[in-house]
Amino acid sequence: MKTYNLALIGFGGVNRALAQLIADDPSRFAALGFELRVVAITDLAFGSLVQGGGINLADVLSMPRGSSFEGLAGGSSDPRNEQVIKDSPADIIVEATFTSPVDGEPAVSHVRWALGTGKHVVTTNKGPVALFGRELTDLARRNGVTFEYEGAVMSGTPVIRLAKKLLGGLELSAVQGILNGTSNYVLGRMENGLTLDKAIAEAQALGYAEADPTADLGGSDVRLKVAILANELLGANLQPTEVETTGIQGISSDDVADALAHGKHWKLIGEARRDSDGRVAASVRPVALTADHPLAGITGATNAVSFSTDLLGAYTVSGPGAGRVETAYALISDIIAVDQFEKVANRV
Repeated sequence: MKTYNLALIGFGGVNRALAQLIADDPSRFAALGFELRVVAITDLAFGSLVQGGGINLADVLSMPRGSSFEGLAGGSSDPRNEQVIKDSPADIIVEATFTSPVDGEPAVSHVRWALGTGKHVVTTNKGPVALFGRELTDLARRNGVTFEYEGAVMSGTPVIRLAKKLLGGLELSAVQGILNGTSNYVLGRMENGLTLDKAIAEAQALGYAEADPTADLGGSDVRLKVAILANELLGANLQPTEVETTGIQGISSDDVADALAHGKHWKLIGEARRDSDGRVAASVRPVALTADHPLAGITGATNAVSFSTDLLGAYTVSGPGAGRVETAYALISDIIAVDQFEKVANRV
């Protein structure tokens, strides 16, 4: 059975959840026809650890925050990301670091190093895909590997792969989505009578919103995801800066109450649409949707995407858009895609 060696770049919530799944349930992967072995981990807090025969995941998962890999065989207090990515015996680089949405760093450099040395990459980072997706995909193709990023849009809900693999034969003219669970939760709680500030505070207490929720409420998180969907599914070549973006900060309790009185629901909608001339325009803005709209009933921190198709009309898929285990599943789905790529290439 094929064994894939993984290097986990970043050892925060998502990659830790993946490591836990590998440690707890290896039969999950054996049933898919391969095994997974983590041979390297890097992290700003822990440093770096490379063990070609496989890292004991139970041991590293039990290490308290503030610990260091220094002192372990193959360990260092220095993350050494570039060295680990290029020189470790990993087949697949699992990239899940904190990354700037402005320039995609440091993730875009991690991806370039990996692809340039002939290693597959799976990532949950939006920045590299939204800003440099076409370039990185081309780099992967030139080096005989694949670049997978399903978790960049809706976490564990595979909307990109679903549209590409399962909606063949349909013509897509538009994609609309609720792509940020925080903003959707806040607007829903405002429908229950909370003010914007109180709804944000509640979302923060529940872990849905960061201490600084600007990216969620202001729409910049959705802007990156819309750029990815426009480019991947509608053949556009948009940069995130070309996506007109307005957040929900200006929505008042009166606005919400008035919409409800008319049978409507406020949602932060990310949309990409192809016009009759073939041009793709994209936007992020709050919209008061009528009750019959396929996204109007999406509640809580759930995400959803509605595809406008020529034969099926509106085809809508919903699911979790956040969560450590859910996002770790997106990495698993990408690893499955790597395995399929390897099989097609007759490498196994």
